[in-house]
Amino acid sequence: MIRLNNISVSYEGGQDNTGNQNALDKISLTIGKGECVVLCGKSGCGKTTITRLLNGLIPMFYPAELQGEVILKGKNAQDMTIREISQFVGSVFQNPKAQFFNVDTTGELAFGCENQGLSRDTIHGRLEQSIRDFSLEKLINRDIFRLSGGEKQRIACGSIHAMNPDIYVLDEPSSNLDLQSIGQLHSILKQLKSQGKTIIISEHRLHYLKELATRYIFLEDGKILNEYRPEELEAVTEADRQRMGLRTLDFNQIDSRRVARQPLKEVAMGFQQLLVRRNKQTILKMANLQIRKNTVLAIVGENGVGKSSLIACVMGFLNYRGDIILNGSKKNKRARQAESFLVMQDVNSQLFARTVLDEVLLGVKSRDAKKAHAILDQLGLSDLAQRHPASLSGGQKQRLAIASAIYGQKKYHFFDEPTSGLDRQSMEAFCQLIHENREVVEATVIITHDLELILGCADEVLLLNRDLSIDHYPLDEAGIEKTRTMFINLYEKQLQKEGLHV
Repeated sequence: MIRLNNISVSYEGGQDNTGNQNALDKISLTIGKGECVVLCGKSGCGKTTITRLLNGLIPMFYPAELQGEVILKGKNAQDMTIREISQFVGSVFQNPKAQFFNVDTTGELAFGCENQGLSRDTIHGRLEQSIRDFSLEKLINRDIFRLSGGEKQRIACGSIHAMNPDIYVLDEPSSNLDLQSIGQLHSILKQLKSQGKTIIISEHRLHYLKELATRYIFLEDGKILNEYRPEELEAVTEADRQRMGLRTLDFNQIDSRRVARQPLKEVAMGFQQLLVRRNKQTILKMANLQIRKNTVLAIVGENGVGKSSLIACVMGFLNYRGDIILNGSKKNKRARQAESFLVMQDVNSQLFARTVLDEVLLGVKSRDAKKAHAILDQLGLSDLAQRHPASLSGGQKQRLAIASAIYGQKKYHFFDEPTSGLDRQSMEAFCQLIHENREVVEATVIITHDLELILGCADEVLLLNRDLSIDHYPLDEAGIEKTRTMFINLYEKQLQKEGLHV
């Protein structure tokens, strides 16, 4: 089905997004029909480059020097156009918005089939099949920009499925998804696998692929260092997985290596009788919440329960009723913004400078380039200091925004899904920076669906529920097990729910 023969890739200009001279270095790989192959390894190891070879984006879209052969269904990919490759290779990108061409979901589902010139009746039949297979009934005729991350991912998968390719290529499909959406993604992949489709996934999060993957391909510095069957990868020790930069395969194996600190008595931030309404509906209600000084608080909960809305209130992006107290006093929107730094989930909206270094230094009166370089080095970005932020990968942009937050030393730090798309090494570096700077930050608030991150750096957890109730508790020994059990149960519940449709 797929064969890579002695492939080497060098991006135009001699460097890829990580600064490596060769994105791939003389690799060979064969993938059979019906396999589900997972490409894993640290950021910059070559995973995404392989996906771009398989869907024809290299060298047709991303200029690069390519040596070797890419054979797809017996044909050399270099002898085919992207249109020809798209007849049997479907791609789902890390950010599904990057592949949408319509403003409505139904039009998006039909778009690929229309481009293939299929008849109206055939397109209608393909649409109905995709809607049935992926349980998309509630997403039909919807504004595509009002969907959640998981819903967008399902539409992206459905639109590709309607084209009926034999090969599916997915680049970090879970990076922006919560546990429920990851469960839905698992269900989609299971459905495709049952249909005999060949699936190639570039991924950092591995736990949801345990029962799907037939092989794991481990890459490092553009080379394939090893191949693992599922049982072989599960046998790899935790120390070796950490060295390899691989995320956990099992929530039960995540180790919390720190003990939560005894919180200070002083309150850094408080919310009193907070009420947020949108379209005549209450989306957030909080009678009294206090965050102690120097605390790292993880906010968890399903999509749509008000996690981002809570931060938006502090930042002045959203109207509310009630009081927000900072260091014992009420402050207006401008005062709160002056003391706060927000790293958004879509960091493209907050990168403005011409170089990575200038982005970190932006808006700070007394510049300390040495300190900025030290933070960039800790996040693996020092070699990219003179690159334009727009040229970075998604994970690198995320790390750059984190570096800006740490360097700016605002009193209040807010992070919205800061580890989406990050490998284990980058996630642990983020945790280390949070620990090192906690004494100079009044409060750190992190919205996340990442259990590894929570157990790596949080002191407390705030669970927001759909019925507007909240659960605020310390991450002591009992809190750690409570959080771990919650994540396991939530994911398994979603799998059971999706199993009704698979």
